[in-house]
Amino acid sequence: MKNHERLANLALAALTFAPLVVKVDPNLNVILTACLTVYVGCYRSVKATPPTETMSNEHAMRFPLVGSAMLLSLFLLFKFLSKDLVNAVLTCYFFVLGIAALSATLLPAIKRFLPNPWNDNVIVWRFPYFRSLEVEFTKSQIIAAIPGTFFCVWYASKKHWLANNILGLAFCIQGIEMLSLGSFKTGAILLAGLFVYDIFWVFFTPVMVSVAKSFDAPIKLLFPTSDSARPFSMLGLGDIVIPGIFVALALRFDVSRGKESQYFKSAFVGYTAGLVATIIVMNWFQAAQPALLYIVPGVIGFLAAHCLWNGEVKPLLAFDESNTEETSSEETSEADSNKKAD
Repeated sequence: MKNHERLANLALAALTFAPLVVKVDPNLNVILTACLTVYVGCYRSVKATPPTETMSNEHAMRFPLVGSAMLLSLFLLFKFLSKDLVNAVLTCYFFVLGIAALSATLLPAIKRFLPNPWNDNVIVWRFPYFRSLEVEFTKSQIIAAIPGTFFCVWYASKKHWLANNILGLAFCIQGIEMLSLGSFKTGAILLAGLFVYDIFWVFFTPVMVSVAKSFDAPIKLLFPTSDSARPFSMLGLGDIVIPGIFVALALRFDVSRGKESQYFKSAFVGYTAGLVATIIVMNWFQAAQPALLYIVPGVIGFLAAHCLWNGEVKPLLAFDESNTEETSSEETSEADSNKKAD
């Protein structure tokens, strides 16, 4: 981990806990927290092998439709069933997810202090009566799961805003780290679809705002304010993760070419500009705003302008991480065969 990555992690941790001891402007808190989370997640996504999950064009086209169906389903559940019942079920679901996300987020820091066999030797556990189902893990993952479990117990019992935010940040970092758009074409399709999705559900229906207020789970970050009528400002995790995986793709594109993070910088600046525009418009009109309305043009616009300026549109559009993954696997197999031959 490089110095700038350590600084970003420390700054994000300090900013998360800061409202407990000092008054932090919620607008500034939203911008800094979201940007630092994207920055941390992007650099964690740079690995020897591409991210494990890659999205196709078809998946990108369907994503807004699937998201709309899930959003509407949640709205109807909250409307016709008890909110306490729905939130109790969702708390159990996010309890398990939270342990997994926190464990994965803490694991790189914990692994450095554990013996190598604990990090490398995989344990396979099969479910009783269902021997075909199995779970693979290491001893270091078990150690990382211990603080994650205690923390999720605290969240489930108290529902404190700090617990909510730490779980939300873990989900964001893991999402940006593990997910891949595959190519910039797929990313443009996904962002364009969610651009329309966000505008429709925020401006033309009460569904998005209603679900966000009713959903008592870490799907949003909460930022304390001094206004008793509106104690928290909110930012949905999707406004961090979705643009974040596009910005992370720009960083891995730079890394694949062995160059400095030039396109990452333009995409990251575009994300920051879009988020700042969201905050300005929200405060101007004193109404909830679809953040992707401003973030998507910012991210794509800044990246496209930079790419056109450098005359590198073709290399950027031709970049495909699925091909990179195939190439790396072929190189690995060739290296193994050469070792055997030697």
